[in-house]
Amino acid sequence: MGGALLTQWVKAVEADFTILDPFLDQQPEGARLLKKVEDLGDEQFDLLIVAIKPQMIDEILPAYKNVLASDGAIASIAAGCSVQRLKKALPGFPVVRIMPNLPSAIGAGVAGLYASEDAGKTHKDGVQELMEAAGTAVWVGEEDMLDRVTAVAGSGPGYVFEIARAYIEAAQELGFSAEQARDLVMGTLNGSIQMVLETGDDPENLRNSVTSKNGTTEAGLNALNGDGSLTKLLKSTTEAAYKRAVELR
Repeated sequence: MGGALLTQWVKAVEADFTILDPFLDQQPEGARLLKKVEDLGDEQFDLLIVAIKPQMIDEILPAYKNVLASDGAIASIAAGCSVQRLKKALPGFPVVRIMPNLPSAIGAGVAGLYASEDAGKTHKDGVQELMEAAGTAVWVGEEDMLDRVTAVAGSGPGYVFEIARAYIEAAQELGFSAEQARDLVMGTLNGSIQMVLETGDDPENLRNSVTSKNGTTEAGLNALNGDGSLTKLLKSTTEAAYKRAVELR
C-alpha cells in the first residue's frame, strides 16, 4: 500500500520523498531510495510515513528517533497500530493514523484519518494533502472510528468486488458470454455510481426514479431486498469486519 500511495503522491504533491527499504531494488519514480536509516546521516524530515507491518513497529521505529525535525510528525498506515503504541516506539511526536483502501492505488481511494491531540493544523493539512492526492480523506474524531472505517471502506472494495462477481455470474446465467456479462455489469455499476456522485442525489431517490410500478425493476428489487435481507446482510458484513478489526488491535 505504501508503494501504491507513493505513485499518486509523487504525481500530485510538491515534496521530496525518501524511501528506506532494505529489500527494494528498483528506485521508485520521483523518490530517492536508501537501504538503511544510517544512510540518512544527519538529515531530518517533516513527516515520517510508517508503511511497515504492525508487528515490526516496536523493533524498527525506535531507530528513527533522530530522523524527524523537532516540529515533525508521524503518519502511519500500519493497520491496527494505535497512536499509543506508535508514540511508545517513537516518543515526542504527534501521530496521524491513516486507514487507506485499495483504490488509492489508482487515485480513487477513500482514507480515514485520525490525529493525536498534539497534532497541529500543519501536520493534519500535510497528511490530508497526501491522501487527497490518492482520493478522498475523511477525518474521524475518535481512534475507534478508524476500525469502523476499516469495516466500511478499508474492507469495502472486497465487498464490491464480490457483489460484482456474483452479478456477472447472474448475467451469464441469463445467456451472456463472460465478456458480455462483464461489460454489462461493470458498465452498469460504473454509470450508476457516477450518476450518484455527479448529481449529488440520494441513492434512494435515484432508485425510485428508475422503478416503475409493477415493472421489471420493481420485480428485481423485490427479489433483491423486498424483505430487507440485503440491508441486514450488509449490516452484518460491516459489523463482522469491525469486530475482527477490534480483535486485531
